[in-house]
Amino acid sequence: MLNRWNARVLVAACGMACAPLMAAPELQTEDERPMQIERFDVAFKINVDGSYTETREQAIKVLKSDALELLKNSSVGYSTSIQKVEVLEAYTLKPDGKRVVVPKSNYQVQTNGGHGDGGPVFSDRTSMTVVFPELEVGDTTVFKYRLVGSQPMFDRQFSDVESFSRQVYYGQVDVSFDAPAELPVKHEAWDMQKVRDETVGGRRISHWRFSNKQPVRPGDAAELFQFEHQPGLVYSTFASYADIARVYGERATPKAAVTPRIQKLADEIAGQRSEPREVARALYEWVSTNITYAGNCIGLGAVVPHDVDFILDNKMGDCKDHATLLQALLTARGIGSTQALINSGGLFRLPGTPAVSMVNHVINYLPQWSLYLDATAKGIPFGMLPPGDIGKPVFLVDGYRDGTRTPAMAPGSNRQIVRTRLKVAADGSIEGESEVELEGIYAVSARAGFRGVSHDQATQYVNRYFQRMGAEGSGSIEMEDATALTDRYRYSLRF
Repeated sequence: MLNRWNARVLVAACGMACAPLMAAPELQTEDERPMQIERFDVAFKINVDGSYTETREQAIKVLKSDALELLKNSSVGYSTSIQKVEVLEAYTLKPDGKRVVVPKSNYQVQTNGGHGDGGPVFSDRTSMTVVFPELEVGDTTVFKYRLVGSQPMFDRQFSDVESFSRQVYYGQVDVSFDAPAELPVKHEAWDMQKVRDETVGGRRISHWRFSNKQPVRPGDAAELFQFEHQPGLVYSTFASYADIARVYGERATPKAAVTPRIQKLADEIAGQRSEPREVARALYEWVSTNITYAGNCIGLGAVVPHDVDFILDNKMGDCKDHATLLQALLTARGIGSTQALINSGGLFRLPGTPAVSMVNHVINYLPQWSLYLDATAKGIPFGMLPPGDIGKPVFLVDGYRDGTRTPAMAPGSNRQIVRTRLKVAADGSIEGESEVELEGIYAVSARAGFRGVSHDQATQYVNRYFQRMGAEGSGSIEMEDATALTDRYRYSLRF
């Protein structure tokens, strides 16, 4: 949405990362900034069923020519099946107060649609972009739109997260919510002034304000991001993260029903295997290698999986689809599992107030082995998780427990051993060989690099390496089959 787009643009333009404040942050000088946000307003009007109207306005001033390309346009994205957007204002504001209104000819709308009368297969996302005319250094771009969400992702539920970087100049930020008093609202704010929080005429009005006219320079980008270390807020009608897992599961779990087609496929994949863990491995590997990734961004498809027949017919799906299909196959073979919600991005700690946007990925959990599986992450061996899933808060659809996290990376689980033997001739030429043994994520990365590469292609890579180094030489490479999903890998070089 608009606020997140702004943050990304400004952080990229200023070469900054949204890192927590250091103990004694250095302040930016004005000549360091290519742009600054003069005004940023967000206002939600929420209905009792969870539908809402969202109005956003931004005014960004151009301070340097470097920012002109970034700021010449602004965009808003939405799902056409459950959202509508209207641009209320879009203009270039000159220093003397003159407004240059964006003409209708400066709008660009990109829509994902289907063919003929058919609907789109995996996305109905639309992007509306406006291009600001006559934009120069010293001007301010103003963009205001209204988004109507006619159908909530979850009935009678609403949540929103707003976060602002101390490394970005904000003249004034206003965030407000207007909700029916009967909705059980929770909220949590950091370093924002509460302007209003009262009930009037059966509506609860909440309003926060923030200003940051002395942005700081970047701190240690390696520090762990935590919401409470940045200005922002969370506003939600969900009682807990367990509540989010529950309402997701109400529509997702029935999709994992065992049909005759699922039973037949599960039996074929299992073959002669009888040991349950080996059966689970085979089912996981089949889903991981046979179902490609395709986003499901059609209205409620963002939070509801496809039917398993659709997934199998098209051999594609998003994370919810991978998890749902794997759960169905496991159930068909008598192996218990549940889906689990997680944030696969950079968040290792989530705010106490629950919000749907804090979870962005779905994986599986097999309780009999305390085992997490991510079939969406390609090339990951059974029993391993991709780096984005490791050590994260996780919310089980069935068997939810507060404080549950995926396992941290075990010390020593990732290793690489290189053995090299060299024979140096009297003329200075060298013959040699290297043997490389990899474990854990190193093996996964090597397999991904070698997968689909022929022996001749790999040998060409070796020879091109010598060319790039400006040396006369040649070599060859012997490598194991890279297609297997295991956490070990070996290859050797001769040169």
